[in-house]
Amino acid sequence: MPQKWTPAGWRKKPARQIPTDYPDPAHLQRVEETLRSYPPLVFAGEARNLKASLAQAAAGKAFLLQGGDCAESFKEFHPDNIRDTFRALMQMSVVLTYAGAKPVVKVARMAGQFAKPRSEPTETINGVTLPSYRGDNINGMEFTPEARIPDPDRLLKAYGQSAATLNLIRAFANGGYADLHNVHRWTLGFVKESPEGKRYSELADRISDALAFMEACGITPESSPQVKQVNVYTSHEALLLGFEEAMTRVDSTTGDWYDTSAHMLWIGDRTRQLDGAHIEYARGIKNPIGLKCGPSLDPDELLKLIDVLNPENEPGRLTLIARFGAEKAAAGIPKLVRPVVREGRNVLWSCDPMHGNTLKTSTGYKTRPFNAILSEVRTFMEALPAEGAYPGGVHFEMTGAQVTECIGGAQEITEENLQDRYHTHCDPRLNGQQALDLAFLIAEGLRGVRQNGKKQKAS
Repeated sequence: MPQKWTPAGWRKKPARQIPTDYPDPAHLQRVEETLRSYPPLVFAGEARNLKASLAQAAAGKAFLLQGGDCAESFKEFHPDNIRDTFRALMQMSVVLTYAGAKPVVKVARMAGQFAKPRSEPTETINGVTLPSYRGDNINGMEFTPEARIPDPDRLLKAYGQSAATLNLIRAFANGGYADLHNVHRWTLGFVKESPEGKRYSELADRISDALAFMEACGITPESSPQVKQVNVYTSHEALLLGFEEAMTRVDSTTGDWYDTSAHMLWIGDRTRQLDGAHIEYARGIKNPIGLKCGPSLDPDELLKLIDVLNPENEPGRLTLIARFGAEKAAAGIPKLVRPVVREGRNVLWSCDPMHGNTLKTSTGYKTRPFNAILSEVRTFMEALPAEGAYPGGVHFEMTGAQVTECIGGAQEITEENLQDRYHTHCDPRLNGQQALDLAFLIAEGLRGVRQNGKKQKAS
């Protein structure tokens, strides 16, 4: 039997990717105590609603769209940036909903996605070696000794930015901006004249016609709130466990523990050790949990991780996020899916086509080829049904901004173009046009899954 769980129990386990070089540990402890007194950012009931929606996706009755910044930053924090990413998610959601004829569960990598795991603890530039940048809630991106010192007060600033971001997301989702009658207005300016923008405009016209028909039948935003408001949930990697512990609270209605920093938390490929701190922490909270699954994960170990994180085999509790890279996906995905299906584990399968397809150009920029991203998604959409499982979601690093960070796509961004608007603080993101382009391509896969399902029922 597992030991009794407490929010601080992770501190007795080996912890990776958590900085230990804070100059003043007492200062860090005071900040964590302060965070314990702060209001929750999300509520247990919201997390339960998300879990129910993810259970529908796991059953093949919905689809998960999870996307947002690689790493949020203090410098780029602006309402326009939040709005543009929200708009991009809404556009992608409309495309996927229309193609799949299923609800799309919208989960943003926002309002808390600050900390980032790093391959190396240090980096060297021009012969100078400094600690790696680990995210704005830990240290600064500037390559100076002072900026790279972990600062506990950054946690307080991250909390404030997360609260403000959540406030704006909720206003957009429930204040009229997400009304389907605004479907044309969601198009970002730089996307409007692109082939994807025109294709989206045609789709928006069909939706507008359908809404006019529905209103003629008496189905209006007043009678059907689903037309004018949406649920948008938040998520981030549960990496900095001191912060997560401070935000962990007992739900007064159930007596269960919830991490109130986000609706959904995930565990990264570098921190999923069975005996590690991150698994220990995640097993005790009742939020929906994601688990990144890469080439280094053994199928037997995956089954053990599933048993620890979802011992009651509860639908919607656990999302397995495959991140193999285009070249390894065809062999790697079935290898993990097959035993999970065989053992009857209730999980939702999602595809992260970003992290396995990162490369560095000759000019030193980290980038991701759009064709490789697309290839991995296609492999995922084909491999899951072949193993008797449902390809239930996608997980992107993206932004609504007009950045040039991923090469390729309809814009045909080249290595030479990367320097034009390369703004990421960590990993390269899809821009709004590339994200919409990818949504249409995924929609074709969803349409295929939908049509195959009809054929199977008919036979």
